[in-house]
Amino acid sequence: MTTAIPATLIAGDGIGPEITEAVVQILEAAKAPFAWDRQFGGLAGIDNGGEPMPQATLDSIRRTKLALKGPLTTPVGGGFRSVNVRLRETFGLYANVRPAKTLTPGGRYENIDIVLIRENLEGLYVAFEHFIAVGDDPEAVAISQGINTKAECRRIVRYAFDYALANGRKKVTVVHKANVLKALTGIFLAAGKEIAKEYEGRVAMDERIVDACAMQLVMKPEQFDVIVTTNLFGDILSDQIAGLVGGLGMAPGANIGPDVAIFEAVHGSAPDIAGKGIANPLALLLASCLMLDHVGEGGKATAIRNAVDTVLNTDKIKTGDLGGTASTKDFAAAIMKRLA
Repeated sequence: MTTAIPATLIAGDGIGPEITEAVVQILEAAKAPFAWDRQFGGLAGIDNGGEPMPQATLDSIRRTKLALKGPLTTPVGGGFRSVNVRLRETFGLYANVRPAKTLTPGGRYENIDIVLIRENLEGLYVAFEHFIAVGDDPEAVAISQGINTKAECRRIVRYAFDYALANGRKKVTVVHKANVLKALTGIFLAAGKEIAKEYEGRVAMDERIVDACAMQLVMKPEQFDVIVTTNLFGDILSDQIAGLVGGLGMAPGANIGPDVAIFEAVHGSAPDIAGKGIANPLALLLASCLMLDHVGEGGKATAIRNAVDTVLNTDKIKTGDLGGTASTKDFAAAIMKRLA
């Protein structure tokens, strides 16, 4: 009998509860070992704990060291910080892993299989920002400082190469803007070249300036395998590669730290369709597969991915965003039927 693995479950806002319930049912059908501690975040966190990331939720994640979360809304204004940024900082979630893989052939691009690994704690996201007054305008000049440390650059690049080795990947592309931001991203490129020497003969390394990379992702995406980059560039390029496979509804994400790992659907809470039962649970389901991989249950993750492939491409059962008519529950039921 498989030992139960404690894990925090944050359903989130908008469509979050609907897709989370569908994913939990599929995981149960796959005999996933998770024992859920259900907690709140986002707007639901404010309703239940007075803030977007209540202390009870943080305590749960600290205890389980593992979480699956649906889309969370950070209220505009009100002094609330981004929920995702707070989680990354609180638990030192330095690696953001965003795979993009073609699930339904016949789209604009075929056979996409790219993993983007984004540094999650530094760069311009440290948000050391301020205004300088000129005349009677107190916000005439905006200044933001980015920070990259040699230690963090080395750590994320090493993570990318280790990921490539562990997953049978052949190449890591280091993406930077060292031609202009010579210090801020030059340090990242230098770390890439340094760490790459340790993997010579096992994983190849090349490098791209970020704007050239963005263009080549559209023109010839098959040349990319694993991409590693800084925080801001990773934020942008990860959404771009999601677009190559149909959008954020197909895009899972993992945030990995030294002790804690949080897996998520990276799309928004879509309040316009909340409660209608038509949301696509694939992003959160694929995130749960990354979670299964993380805890050594890769066989169950593969079974779910194979069931998804069969449901989409053999049974032709799809939610509305993929051109089908299935409800969230219908789609989940079809996957569970294939798992059975």
